[in-house]
Amino acid sequence: MTELHLWLRHEDRPTERRTPIVPSDARRLVESGGTLTVEESPQRIFPIEEYEAVGARVAPTGSWVAAPPAAVVLGLKELPDAPAELTHRHIFFGHAYKQQPGAADLLRRFAAGGGALLDLEYLVDDHGRRLAAFGYWAGYLGAALAVLQHRGRLVAPLTPTSKEELDETLRPAAGDEEFTALVIGALGRSGRGAHVALRAAGLDPTCWDLEETRDLDRAALLAHDAMVNCVLATTPVPPFLRETDLDDPARRLRTLCDVTCDVGSPLNVLQVYDRTTEWDEPVRRLRKEPPLDLIAIDNLPSLLPKESSEGFSGQLLPLLLDFGTGGPWGRCLDRFRAACRELGIVEGESRHV
Repeated sequence: MTELHLWLRHEDRPTERRTPIVPSDARRLVESGGTLTVEESPQRIFPIEEYEAVGARVAPTGSWVAAPPAAVVLGLKELPDAPAELTHRHIFFGHAYKQQPGAADLLRRFAAGGGALLDLEYLVDDHGRRLAAFGYWAGYLGAALAVLQHRGRLVAPLTPTSKEELDETLRPAAGDEEFTALVIGALGRSGRGAHVALRAAGLDPTCWDLEETRDLDRAALLAHDAMVNCVLATTPVPPFLRETDLDDPARRLRTLCDVTCDVGSPLNVLQVYDRTTEWDEPVRRLRKEPPLDLIAIDNLPSLLPKESSEGFSGQLLPLLLDFGTGGPWGRCLDRFRAACRELGIVEGESRHV
C-alpha cells in the first residue's frame, strides 16, 4: 500500500453525485501509508473538507490529466472525451468489453497513451463473482421508480434523496390499485434490492432467476403489470422481450424498468429500445395503446448517493488496501489485455499490456 497513489477524480456527468471512496474509508487509506489526492467537485455527496480532514491532498477539478504517471485515477462513470491519449491506469466502470457504443474508441485512447483500464465490473474473485458493486441500490431504485410511475406519482426531473424519504413515497396510499410485479434476476444483488423495494411498496412480487428464464414463458411475463429486469448477461441468451411482444394484444405489461441498461450490446436481453432515459425525462413511452412505459437510467444508485457510496466504498476499500498486480487486480488487467487483443492492439502499445 505504501507505493499506491490514488487520484479520486471529479465525475464529469452532472447527475453523478456518488463517490467510490467515502471520507471514513479515505482515512484508512491514508493511515495505511497510501497517498490519496481528491479533486474538488461541486456535486460529490461528501464535501472536499471531509477528505482534507482525514489527510487527503486536494486538487482542482479535472487535474487528473496531469497527475504523476504512477498515480492510479479512480472514478465511477465515463471519462470526458479529452484527452485523446490516456496515460494512467484508470479504475472505473468502462462499459467497454461487450461491444457497447464507444467501447473501441475508449480502448484505443488507452492504447494511444500507454494507460490501462481496470474495470470495476470485472473486479472479481476466483469464481468470477464481483467484489464491489452498486447492484443492491440499483435494483432498489429501479423497482421504486417503477412503482411510482405505475401509481402515477413519479415526479420529473428526478432529484437525489435519502432512503427514508424514498420509502415514505413508496408506502401505499388510499386509492392505490393493486398490481402485479415481476423481478427477473431475483437472486442477484440487484434482484434482491428490487424485491425489498417492492415489498416496501406493499407488493408481493413474482421472482424469476436462471431456472425460470432457461425456458422463458413470455406469456406469463407479459401478464404482469410491471417488470424490473436485473439480469446482466455475460453470454448470449434469447431476449426476454422483443418488438413483437410489445404488440401482443394480450400484453398486460405497462411499466418496464431495465436496471441493467445493456442497450447497444449484443448481450442485451431487452432489445426493445435503443437509448437510455435520463433524470430530466426518466420515462419513455414505447407503446401508446395499450401504454407501455420504459425506465432505463444507467446511474440509478446516484439517486441515493450517500447510502450507495457508503456501501460501495466499504466493499472496495479492502481491495484498494491490497492493490497490486495479482489477484483481482491482475484479473482486471488480463481482461483489459484480452479486449485490446480483440481490437488488434499489439503488445507494447500500452505500458500496462
